[in-house]
Amino acid sequence: MRVVITGGAGFLGSHLCEALLRRGDQVVCVDNLSTGRLVNLEHLRDRPGFRFVECDLTLGLAVPGSIDAVAHLASPASPPDYLRRPLETLAVGSRGTEHAAELARRHGARFLLASTSEVYGNPTLHPQPEEYWGNVNPIGPRSVYDESKRYAEALTAAYARARGLNAGIVRIFNTYGPRMSAGDGRVITNFIVQALSGRPLTVYGDGRQTRSFCYVDDLVAGLTAMLDSDQLGPVNLGNPEEWTVLEVAELVRRMTGARVPVQHHGLPEDDPIRRQPVIERASRVLGWSPTVGLSEGIGRTIEWFRTNPRELPESVLPAAAEG
Repeated sequence: MRVVITGGAGFLGSHLCEALLRRGDQVVCVDNLSTGRLVNLEHLRDRPGFRFVECDLTLGLAVPGSIDAVAHLASPASPPDYLRRPLETLAVGSRGTEHAAELARRHGARFLLASTSEVYGNPTLHPQPEEYWGNVNPIGPRSVYDESKRYAEALTAAYARARGLNAGIVRIFNTYGPRMSAGDGRVITNFIVQALSGRPLTVYGDGRQTRSFCYVDDLVAGLTAMLDSDQLGPVNLGNPEEWTVLEVAELVRRMTGARVPVQHHGLPEDDPIRRQPVIERASRVLGWSPTVGLSEGIGRTIEWFRTNPRELPESVLPAAAEG
């Protein structure tokens, strides 16, 4: 296939580019580099079948030649990024999604929307199945991300119903792994970077809030399976193992050998207390389930940061939120 990947220079996007090239697809990577990084694509730039296009998706999207699929991953995804760029986040979730969906429609291509578990907000139902409509504050600080993704889902479903778009929606739960930016503010990255830098681990609230963490290779396998299917979804993609933030902090301390304390900070507004996916639908319709446990995945991520010291900042400041 020839696949257009918006947000392809980002953490997830670059891994999806790599996976599709590895299986023989051609990839057109589109990114405006507001949060994506060219360093994530260094190893792909000379690969046959790969093309990079710097483009602001909110202004339009035109890709010459035939297109078999469009994977729409473009959006700030970490709390510090979308809190710094609130209007840009809403724009890419609305206008950007429409431009990407329209490109797929014109070519009769498969359209994959990378949505998020954030559409569930601070859930009152636990764990979260796809049928749950969520508990989102529509005007809170996180709403710029939450509501942009909820709108993107509504737009994608409307395109499927009204214009016959071959669309699929996945809801991505917390994902981690190599190529995450050291300052992206998400909990595993925070802990690893702080531990390797000899600084206290930042925990928000009492640390008993829970998350479910999926290693990037597993997540990309789910994205690829959805891209190859004819399912509309939505389909949850995530690892259903539930961990408290304090348990993750202790795991990172033990695996890095860092003798650093935990420092508690105030819990950010609208931060979810619990987050865990129900993945029966993904197992049933995609034959997908995660295979990498948290200890193994964190070990790989620690090793990546250790072998890429340029990724470690000279000073690590507390992040804005956990994500």
